Amino acid sequence: MAAVTTEELDRMLTRLKLTAIRDQLDSLLDEAVRGEMTLRDALAFLCQREIARKDQRRIDMSFGLAKFPFVRDLGGFDFTAQPSLDRGQIRDLATGRFIANGDALLLLGPPGVGKSHLAVALGREAIVAGYTVLFTGAMELVANLAKAQADGRLEERLTHYTKPKLLIVDELGYLPLDPDAAHLFFQLVSRRYGRGAMLVTSNRAVGEWGRVFGDAVVATAILDRLLHHSHVITIRGDSYRLREKRRSGLLQKPAAAHETTTVST
Repeated sequence: MAAVTTEELDRMLTRLKLTAIRDQLDSLLDEAVRGEMTLRDALAFLCQREIARKDQRRIDMSFGLAKFPFVRDLGGFDFTAQPSLDRGQIRDLATGRFIANGDALLLLGPPGVGKSHLAVALGREAIVAGYTVLFTGAMELVANLAKAQADGRLEERLTHYTKPKLLIVDELGYLPLDPDAAHLFFQLVSRRYGRGAMLVTSNRAVGEWGRVFGDAVVATAILDRLLHHSHVITIRGDSYRLREKRRSGLLQKPAAAHETTTVST
């Protein structure tokens, strides 16, 4: 076989879309030689580097498509501030098994206890595990559905929110929904039921969702679907933000400390 020039090899690797091998070929081959790899081992080594590059590109692209409002990970979550929160349960949720099963995950608790942090961190872990994820605020979600309905494109928008394997709906309950918005949210939950997982954060206990949706019947129908196969984590504790203000002396610590976390599934 005739010797292959560097330019010819570059063209072949480009055609095969082996861009990681192409871009690092000399250093990868040097590393293979230093490691005294067999041809089989060297080929496996090159393939591993190519797969790693493609996986990282997929992850980076998926992070962008997920529309996370900020970057948070589990390593940055202060479990010591919420000592009753079961780290093992959170780590188990991070594996994505609840997503594979199409379960719902509800993170409930007052403002500032870390619900959104956990939601984003679990969403990022899901992407690394290979799942598609979309993050949206609850009010943004219902506003988009209402606009789509007015424009005659509701079916298209429902499909958009149904496609991801995990849909994260943040801050449900901070503002009440009008009856039309509640019915639109019900349609989405019904659409995803049995097809894809949902992660919902809320400052309201599920017993208060009748007031959130302005209709006890609709709230019951939504909860019936969300709670059928679900994990519910209720965090009771002080806000991280308020705790910092208390440390600085701007606020007084409440006389009675709260229990930090209650977990139910």
